[in-house]
Amino acid sequence: MRTGVASKNLGLESRARDLQRALLLTYITLAWMTIEGAAALLLGWASKSLLLEAFGIDSLIELFSGGVLLWRLRVEVSGATTSEHVEAVEQRAARWVGYSLYALVVYVLFNSGYGILVVKRITDTHESVWGILIGVVAKIVMPILAAYKLKVATRLDSRALRADAVESIVCGYLSIVLIVGLAATRILGWWWLDSVAALALIPFIIKEARAAISGEPCSACDETRQHTPLER
Repeated sequence: MRTGVASKNLGLESRARDLQRALLLTYITLAWMTIEGAAALLLGWASKSLLLEAFGIDSLIELFSGGVLLWRLRVEVSGATTSEHVEAVEQRAARWVGYSLYALVVYVLFNSGYGILVVKRITDTHESVWGILIGVVAKIVMPILAAYKLKVATRLDSRALRADAVESIVCGYLSIVLIVGLAATRILGWWWLDSVAALALIPFIIKEARAAISGEPCSACDETRQHTPLER
């Protein structure tokens, strides 16, 4: 009997530690997304780069996702709730993130078409250099954060944390599109390339939205999880 109680207490202590890890990862994500989103939007406006603007808006959506996840984690950490309520929060968090991503798809479609067919926006390549730097930093930071989130999510069996990790993985992919799109526009001088590259974000965003709403696993999650160890 004592062994069973001790084992249960050990399990609760382990979960409490993982919840604190998840909270720390969420705070780090929120801090970085605030910096990344503000910088991308300001630089996108200054350089007339739709690609940078879309990247910045995706960062704002990740801020929303992180805020929802923070709420979900704090609900459980408070201890003043039931497992059924925690699961309900998980499901709501995933749905909200998914629907907000579909809103981003609409934004990118509208603005890409508007930029190519109507105003023919020309990107300021001088300002876009800073956008490339943002993309490089995001490509380094986000996969690392995602890998840690996935490991903690597995131990917590948290669908909401997994969905947030997928956001981070996709941000890493989007940073590649951002770097390539801005660099090619700067080197080749093709004014329309920025808007076309923004359209390349859509398949990633739709896939992420579907996974968040339905709870499907992310195809890149296992690979990312294997490359960054996290001690128990």
